Amino acid sequence: MKKLTSIAVAGAFALASGTTAWAETQGVSDSEVVFGSVNDLSGIFAAVGVPAVNGANMRFEEANAAGGVHGRQLRFVVEDNGYQIPRAMQGYNKLLNRDKVFAMLLSLGTPMNIAGFKLLDPKGIPNVGPLTAARQMLQDPVENKFIGFSSYYDQVHAGVTYLAGEFGAKEVCSMYIPSDFGKEIQEGTAETARELGLSFAAETTHKPDELDFVGSLTKLKAAGCDVVTMALGVRQGITVVGTAKKIGWTDVKFLNTSAGFLDVVAAVPGGVTEGLYAAAGWVDLVARAEDPVPAKFMADYEAKFGHPASGFAMLGYSAADTVVRALEAAGQDLTHESFIKGMESLNYFDDLTDSKVTYGPDDHRGADDIVISVVENGKWKVLSRQ
Repeated sequence: MKKLTSIAVAGAFALASGTTAWAETQGVSDSEVVFGSVNDLSGIFAAVGVPAVNGANMRFEEANAAGGVHGRQLRFVVEDNGYQIPRAMQGYNKLLNRDKVFAMLLSLGTPMNIAGFKLLDPKGIPNVGPLTAARQMLQDPVENKFIGFSSYYDQVHAGVTYLAGEFGAKEVCSMYIPSDFGKEIQEGTAETARELGLSFAAETTHKPDELDFVGSLTKLKAAGCDVVTMALGVRQGITVVGTAKKIGWTDVKFLNTSAGFLDVVAAVPGGVTEGLYAAAGWVDLVARAEDPVPAKFMADYEAKFGHPASGFAMLGYSAADTVVRALEAAGQDLTHESFIKGMESLNYFDDLTDSKVTYGPDDHRGADDIVISVVENGKWKVLSRQ
């Protein structure tokens, strides 16, 4: 990992004062640390990005109100990628070169993050808590990358294994956007099926804005699919499940990953998503609404933003809290190296997400749990925790 520094020779003043040089880390001053995010505030995953950014801002505002971290205020600059790579790259360039961010937080989208690494990695800019569970989020060089939860691949493996065991599934299928995001879920589905001795019977690919799935579902039904994994946009996943019911296909199990594990998906009016499964890296927020810490967070969030908190609002807050803890551990002399060491020192239980969070020099994934849930009466119900 390269530490981004700016060196200046102090000349005659240095000779007089005994100081020969000074070093400055990007995004850090005596009074401020600047974090950036390339997020989806208007595209197919805005239902993920908007609440996550809100949650992070809540935590940073709390830290700032308490005096900041080591006397520095935390500033969070967010650029909307609309779930489009060209817009994402514009956002990365602005954040790195104009805003001079210290680190990235909660950037959304597998292909967008991968493209951004080409700019982040040469400068050693940390990428923390990306809103994607792709395995590539820990691709080389790993030292500046930190993820919050289990991968799509692991989630699919756990979910398909669970459904096969519970319902005796024999034919496994997949519906996906053919991006890095979708391909990982498709690969996880096919490889898990082979591992379990099942048939990977069929697959369909889809554009991000596609909303007519009658033909694809007819094909998958004809293939005898017992389980169908999905790597689609939020609205797409809802439409798929609703369309299957309309054409009378009710004996299939649809499985989402963390990308579709949203309260709004469970709460679609009319029970459209009733019976939808998800394998994700955390326990749903609404399911724990009576617990003290989630209850307070939900009340504070709704009072601030005027609408209920979602699971991704919780994740945004939690990711920002991780950053605050790492900054505290890094100490007053904040550099990329000290921040990474601070991240690698974290070991705590997060009451908000109900997860054990640990990082280390050889472990840049915070929480390891995989939770299997199903929509029941408009809410996510936990079935298994692994």
